[in-house]
Amino acid sequence: MPALTVGFDLDMTLVDSRPGIAAAYRALTARTGVPVDAELAVSRLGPPLRTEIAHWFPPEQVESAVRVYRELYPAYAITPTLLLPGAREAIEAIRARGGRVLVVTSKIGRLARLHLDHLGLAVDELAGDLFAEQKATALREHGATHYVGDHVADMVAAAAAGVPGIGVATGPCSSDELRAAGAEVVLDELTEFPAALDRMIQLALEQ
Repeated sequence: MPALTVGFDLDMTLVDSRPGIAAAYRALTARTGVPVDAELAVSRLGPPLRTEIAHWFPPEQVESAVRVYRELYPAYAITPTLLLPGAREAIEAIRARGGRVLVVTSKIGRLARLHLDHLGLAVDELAGDLFAEQKATALREHGATHYVGDHVADMVAAAAAGVPGIGVATGPCSSDELRAAGAEVVLDELTEFPAALDRMIQLALEQ
């Protein structure tokens, strides 16, 4: 059995970044004059930033809006972001079982790192700016044995990497949607993760 190496998505899997991201979108509106419905935007976190920006800005302005948003992000989005229930305990559970922890996210790495540092989450590897099947590259590279995420695209990533997907229904996708996308296990929140991990390890040992 390979060494335990669990990958996590970031937004709405480990952290509730909605308050901070909403603040960053409001700052983007103030800077550019282009109205963005911040609450709508944060209700569908998961896809890459450009996907959301393209809902609000004409095509020729998307790249400049992405740059401005990322410039504003550290000042507005880091401090309001909170750990989701069970996130720290989930990471501790992996460490206690001799495992390694990855974060593989669609957020660019330097901004994801700000969140991890601010919240005191120590991980072994961080890969950013990846979505859906793209995440599988990082999962394979770092030897992931499981991938945990809140979005159907995270279950696509797990399948593409050939590892079990663990869905957590704390983001925009329902439990049924996560199961339909291929989740092997679906949790209501990460407080259920340690027990679920033990069950999955035991099943793997019995095969």
